[in-house]
This record gives sequence, C-alpha cells and structure tokens, in this order.
Amino acid sequence: MALIVAVTGGTGFVGRGVVARHLEAGDEVRVLTRSPARVPSGARATIGDLTDPAGDLAPFVHGADVVYHCAGEIFDPSRMHMLHVDGTTRLIASARGRVGRWVQMSSVGAYGLPRDGVISESSPECPRGTYEITKTVADTLVAGAAGEGAFGVAILRPCKILGAGMRDGAVRQMIGLIARGWFVFIGRPGASANYISVENVVHALYLCGTHPAAAGRCFNLSDHRTIEAFAGRIAAALQMAPIRRRIPETLARAAALASYVLPGFPLTPGRIDGLTTRVTYPTAAIETTLAYAHVTSIETELDSMVAEWQSGRKAGRG
Repeated sequence: MALIVAVTGGTGFVGRGVVARHLEAGDEVRVLTRSPARVPSGARATIGDLTDPAGDLAPFVHGADVVYHCAGEIFDPSRMHMLHVDGTTRLIASARGRVGRWVQMSSVGAYGLPRDGVISESSPECPRGTYEITKTVADTLVAGAAGEGAFGVAILRPCKILGAGMRDGAVRQMIGLIARGWFVFIGRPGASANYISVENVVHALYLCGTHPAAAGRCFNLSDHRTIEAFAGRIAAALQMAPIRRRIPETLARAAALASYVLPGFPLTPGRIDGLTTRVTYPTAAIETTLAYAHVTSIETELDSMVAEWQSGRKAGRG
C-alpha cells in the first residue's frame, strides 16, 4: 500500500535521495520548502519555513505515515538553534497525533569528539559544537514527544556523509592536497576515516521509516576505513603512486599553530584531530535489527568525487 511521506530538507543533499526513493516506491511525497521550483519532479511542494513562528505546518504533516526530518544548517551557527531546536519544536507541535512515524536525521556528533574507542548507540551523549549540541537537543525533543505518544520515532546518526555534490569541502580539499603531492599521514598508522556514502544514508533512512522493527530505536551508521585506505583510494583514482609520507603528530600540532596567524593555512588543530582519531562506530544494531547492508561503497563514492573534482579543475573551478 502506498504511503504518505513528508520530508523536511527534501531539496538537500540527503533529502532529495529520500524523496526519490519513496517516489520510486509509488508513495505520495510532500516536501516542505520555500522554493517550489527546487522540489524534485513527482513530489508535492508544501510552502513553509520551519523557522517562521507564524507558519502553519499542519497541512504538511497531517495524515503522513512517515515524516523524515532531514532539514539542517551546517554552515551558519547563528541559524542552528532557530532551525534545529525552534523549528523542530514547531514541527513536533504540528505532528502530534497527525503522523505515524517520525524519522530523525541526526549525527554521531551527539557523542562528542572521542579520540579513540568504540562508540555504540548506548554511549553517553556529549555534543561539543553548536551544530552537534542543537541537533542533539532536537533528538531529545523528538524522543520525548514520542515517549508521550505523539508518534512513533526512529533516529539515525550517521558519520560524515560522503558523495559527489556534497557541500562540505573537507574531502575536496584532501583530494586537492593529494593531487598536488602535499598530503601527509600524521602519527602512527591506523587512524580512522569515519564516513558513510549518501546512498547508504538514504537506504538507512528508508528502512527507519518503513521497517516495523525500527520503531523506538536509535541507530549509528558508518562505513569505517583507515585513513591510509581512504587517502590511498583517492590517490589511486588520481592515478598517482601510493602515499608514503608521514610526520609525527607532535610535529604536526606544532606546525598547526601557524593556522592562528596565517588564514587559510591547511593544517589546523581540528584537521589534525580528524586525521588522527581512532574511534569507530559499529553498525551492528541497524544490521541486526533492520537487515541493513551497504548499497554502495566508500571507494565508489571517492571515485565519483575525484572525477567531479577533476571536471571542476578542467572547467577552471578548482
């Protein structure tokens, strides 16, 4: 039987994939948007804005079997509380008693910035940055409403999402550094590259919205690689020799001090943290509960991103 599906962030990097997946299944899909022209063909645009206190969100959610809350602000901290917390509060108020299941798009950032170890769904929440804190508050609001019987809920917490067309420039910058021969490994081998393909995120969200066993659950999502395997795949896609250069972490952190006085210096304390973390986020819970399996690989996404980067360079954009 066809579902009625409502998607916030339905014109975004992840949300468009969720919309497409449900349209392929023959479902009725609504997309909350301020720009109807950007809504994928086949979906119905519902004009609205989560950050508008006077907006009426009831027509968007009313009668929906599944609401996917994929809207998020990743660049402007001044808008994060307004969208993630205030906007989610408004959407919850409109959705109470009107929807079947709410699928919350979250982040493993809810667990903070661990340097090593294994993080599971039962690990304590300890968000650090504005994005992570506001998204975790939103998770708590949604889970609380579900606990009061407002609707069913499933929460998905992916690692950094990877794919051609992504707005986050960190991986594109890595590609550029590797292409120029400037990339080096930092510290001892075996650091983690915690990413997940956007196609896998869409697949996991779909399962969270449609699988009976997802109700009331929170799932982490990652496709772990070592940093050596991750950067090595980029080098191979660029048809370059394997990367051999490595510097001690203490030396890298000393060099990163330059980032405080030289704007644009590529080695910052945060980037060093990202290149030396050894934490992992196993996916056993979603695999066991929802029979989840990756539908594409990190390697495939990296190949596509390298091709996109090379195309941009030829067009004079990189």
